[in-house]
Amino acid sequence: MKKITLLFLLLSSLCNAQFKLSDKAEISVLTFGPWQGATFTAFGHSAFRVYDPTNGIDAAFNYGLFDFDKPFFYLDFARGQNYYKLGIANYKDYENYYIRYNRYIHEQKLNLTLDQKQKLFDFLEWNARPENAYYLYDYFYDNCATKLPEVILKVFGESVKFDESYITTNYTIRELTDLYLKHQPWGDLGIDIGLGLPMDKKATPYEYMFLPDFVESGFDHATIEHNGTTVPLVKSKVSIYESLPEPPPFTIHPLLVFSVTFAFIALISYRDIKRRKLSKAVDVILFTVLGILGLLLLLLWVATDHKAAAKNLNLLWAMPTHLIAVIAFIRNPKWLEKYFLVVAITSALLLVTWPFLPQKLHYALIPLVMAIGLRAFTQYLIRKQAVSQESKNVREEPIVR
Repeated sequence: MKKITLLFLLLSSLCNAQFKLSDKAEISVLTFGPWQGATFTAFGHSAFRVYDPTNGIDAAFNYGLFDFDKPFFYLDFARGQNYYKLGIANYKDYENYYIRYNRYIHEQKLNLTLDQKQKLFDFLEWNARPENAYYLYDYFYDNCATKLPEVILKVFGESVKFDESYITTNYTIRELTDLYLKHQPWGDLGIDIGLGLPMDKKATPYEYMFLPDFVESGFDHATIEHNGTTVPLVKSKVSIYESLPEPPPFTIHPLLVFSVTFAFIALISYRDIKRRKLSKAVDVILFTVLGILGLLLLLLWVATDHKAAAKNLNLLWAMPTHLIAVIAFIRNPKWLEKYFLVVAITSALLLVTWPFLPQKLHYALIPLVMAIGLRAFTQYLIRKQAVSQESKNVREEPIVR
C-alpha cells in the first residue's frame, strides 16, 4: 500500500496535482550516522521524512542522489560541475539500509501546524519533479545536509530562526572536516592535499551545517512562529537506532609511510654523495610522481569549478615544473643545478614556516617534504661537484704547442 501511495505521490507531482496531508501527518528531519567504509560516508547523511498514516505515506526525501548513468558524469565531476538531485524513496528501505551498516538514525519531528506541514510538503513535492530535482553540488555550501535548513528558510522565511549562540568553537571548514576523518587518515590526507586555502576559512555557525550532526544540532536550537507565538522548531526527538561499538579499521598511517620514504631517500642520498654519482632512477620516479600530482592540483585550481581547490599551497612541494626537470635529465642542462637548489631552499623554507602558513598542510607530509628537500640538495651538490671537476679538468689539460 505504501509503495502504491508513493507512486501516486510521484505521479501527482508530475501532473501538478496537490496531495493533501491528513491531520495525523508528521514531517521530520532524519540524521544518519557516519560509516568508515568510504570517505564520503564518513560525515553522515541528512534527509526529510514525511509520514502520514492516514494516507499510507512514509517517504524519505533525500537530496544526496547522483546519477552515474547521466551523460558525461565523470567528466562533469572532474570539472566541478556535478549535479545532485532530490529523490523520494520508501522510508523503511532507508531505515533498513542504515541499520545494516550500523549507522545511527535520529529523527526530529518538526513542530509545524497542519498548514505549515502542507506548505513544506508541497515544496518538497515540487522540488522532486524531474525539472526541479537537480542542483549544482558543492562540498561545503550546497550538499545533502545544507539543503535541509535551506529548504526550511525558503518555505518559512523569517518566521524561522536558527540560534547560533550554541556554537562556541571557532573551527575552519578544514578542521570541521578533520573531526570526521580520524579513522581515515588517507582520506583526510587526500582532502588536505587536493583542497586549498578556501578550506581554511573560519566557518560561521550556520556554515557548520554542511555536516549532518550540526544540522541536527541546528534544528535543536531553532524556533518557528505559530500565529505570532515563537515555539521550538523541533517538537520531539526519537532515536530510531543507535550504532553499536565497532573497532576502528586498521590502516597504515601515511606518516609511517612517508617516514619510511624519508629514511630510504636519506640512505640513497648518503650513498650518492659518498660516491659522487646520482641514482637517477630514484629521482625520475620521485619527481615524476610529484610533477604529475602538482599538475593535477594546478588544473583543479585553474581549469575546474572546484572552488575549494583554489590557491593550494601544496604546490610549493608538488611542483608541476618537476616534470620539465625530469625530461631535462636526458641532456642534463646546466640550469638543473640552480633548479634543484631552488627546490631545496623552498622545501627548507616550507618546513620552517609550516606552523604559520595560512593553509593548514597535513602533518604527515613533513617527512615527505624533508625527503624532497634532501633529494633536491643532493642533486644540486653532485651537479655542482661535477661542474667543478669538469672545470678543473679543463684547466689541467696540457697545452699542445
